[in-house]
Amino acid sequence: MKNLLEGLINKQDSIAVIGLGYVGLPLAVSFSKKANVIGFDISRKKVEDYKNGIDSTREVGTEKLKNSSINFTYSDKDLKNARFHIIAVPTPIASDKTPDLRPVTGASTIVGKNLQRGSIVVYESTVYPGVTEDICVPILEKESGLKCGIDFKVGYSPERINPGDKEHTVENITKIVSGMDEESLNIIADVYSMVIKAGVYKAESIKVAEAAKVIENTQRDINIAFMNELSIIFNRMGIDTEAVLKAAQTKWNFLKFGPGLVGGHCIGVDPYYLTYKAEELGYHPQVILSGRRINDGMGKYVAENTIKQMIKADKQIKGAKALVMGITFKENVPDVRNTRVIDIINELKEYGVDVFVHDPEADKEEVKHEYGIDMIDLEKNKCFDVIIFGVAHDVFTSIDLESMKGFFCNEKFVLIDVKAVFNRQEALEKGYFYWRL
Repeated sequence: MKNLLEGLINKQDSIAVIGLGYVGLPLAVSFSKKANVIGFDISRKKVEDYKNGIDSTREVGTEKLKNSSINFTYSDKDLKNARFHIIAVPTPIASDKTPDLRPVTGASTIVGKNLQRGSIVVYESTVYPGVTEDICVPILEKESGLKCGIDFKVGYSPERINPGDKEHTVENITKIVSGMDEESLNIIADVYSMVIKAGVYKAESIKVAEAAKVIENTQRDINIAFMNELSIIFNRMGIDTEAVLKAAQTKWNFLKFGPGLVGGHCIGVDPYYLTYKAEELGYHPQVILSGRRINDGMGKYVAENTIKQMIKADKQIKGAKALVMGITFKENVPDVRNTRVIDIINELKEYGVDVFVHDPEADKEEVKHEYGIDMIDLEKNKCFDVIIFGVAHDVFTSIDLESMKGFFCNEKFVLIDVKAVFNRQEALEKGYFYWRL
């Protein structure tokens, strides 16, 4: 195993990245500048798109993808040619909010069947402490017939990709690394140091690294939940939350968080991994689950306040037409997985409102596949009772409040601005029934 790093640098051995989504693809492209890289995904369509230079994630870009030397494949047998495996598959939750480990156990099965002696397997997927060693290692051993610690070794290096962020890219974020022993830790640190300009941090154990990752997003979730709760309180007081936060942020140590919908494959999911393990050990988390309840209920809260604004404007609710602008889980990304905008849509439908969705950043086929929604072309649909901006895409900031009036059926303009895309005072002056978190 001592020759593994040298073999990667000399391109005699290969790095395999298993799972080519928002995390795996940028990582594979970065490593391909320094080493031989096998990019594996079970999706044939995704692999074919990447081979043709089509970046559906928009995290890398067509130019870099076309110029990369990655061997894209959906044949797991190609993994036999690698000795350093990085597993970067999603870790979602089930309908009952418990961890769904099928992607990571499935990836472990695939890698195990093709694992060679002298290899290292590193997990990047967000999990609760213990998953790598207690769940994944036995699968690797069973499928490979090899013994962990003797024939191969494992490590954990949590992903820190922020989709849509072109500043904090994979090379520019400090990388936590961990290994099952000192040898594996040092090799893993050296391999990642080939591409991570910001440097690596050696965690003292795999469980520590797993825990560090899961609390990063849990901390953000709790802070956003606090902002959401404040917005509910201030709304009842008739105070604008955005104005309150601007005033409070003049203090140097006031944390800059804001209210909003918490979705996606990280912040809205990871806390449930931690609470699942805590409850398994006999402790019922108070703060974390309280924050989750608040954030999970924000879509319903937005919908309820939408109905209230429509009633103020003397709109008939049943049969009213609502235009939802933006359905991705965050601004300026095409990813619609676990978007909480769908909660607003579903709740409005419960009131009998006809909901239409437009999002220039999202893929129409993916939205149809995930949610059964046919997105509309705004040029062909211009008669709505209420417009809801659910996501703060940059493209939306250029929309003029005056010209937007042309999308309403009458002169009762109801505007729900979830992420404060527009100036509140200007909207009120132009005659809008305006509401935001």
